[in-house]
Amino acid sequence: MMTDALKSILTDIGDVAIAVSGGVDSMTLAYLASESDAQVEMFHAVSPAVPEAATARVKAHAETAGWRLRIIGAGEFDDPDYLKNPVNRCYFCKSNLYARIVTATDAVICSGANTGDLGDYRPGLGAAAEKQVRHPFIEAGIDKPVIRALAAKRGLDDLAVLPAQPCLASRVETGIAINADDLALVDAVETHLAARLGAGDIRCRVTHSGVRVELPEGALGTDLTDIADMVQSTGRVFAGAAPYKRGSAFLRGAS
Repeated sequence: MMTDALKSILTDIGDVAIAVSGGVDSMTLAYLASESDAQVEMFHAVSPAVPEAATARVKAHAETAGWRLRIIGAGEFDDPDYLKNPVNRCYFCKSNLYARIVTATDAVICSGANTGDLGDYRPGLGAAAEKQVRHPFIEAGIDKPVIRALAAKRGLDDLAVLPAQPCLASRVETGIAINADDLALVDAVETHLAARLGAGDIRCRVTHSGVRVELPEGALGTDLTDIADMVQSTGRVFAGAAPYKRGSAFLRGAS
């Protein structure tokens, strides 16, 4: 099911360095690029904003598939502009990431961005443009459902069903400074709830009114006493549960 357009694009690019986050988009792109005759190297960045499960997933697939994988520091925690968590935080994140990959390779950097990303405010795409990063899925007109189908066709069932998992910093409401302790709490809460509730959209949001858990509609009656204890042990206020809402921590009008 790999489209002719995508195959042609990957052939045209030649040697590639793929920024692999651990999500279905970049991981599937890594597999597809590996089917070409080009030299392919995967770069996975680690930082407090990257869930441990994502790093473990990348390493496991790299070992199974025989990828050339390089683990690098994302570097965004050294950037005060990122830590302030402004509305364009993603610009500073991606700018730091791509700058580090550029220093490590002469290959063309590729991301797993797809056409579904074009309808949102994505300052990270601006950082990508500055570093001449290419987006093969976008160039081929491919969206996330097609990517999931491509993954499933190759037997990558664990990837095909992965829920969307943006970086942990996306859980912190715009204007609240990013810090590693909050991100560790977010990861712990989401990991704990995922083990209890199974797959689905689960978010732990650090907001100006406290830490709020967002759950699928059918899980809103879940007893969250243990989650409240986890949150309160960090000195944060537990603000209860609400239905999952995509991007609710992103306040477009905030500074």
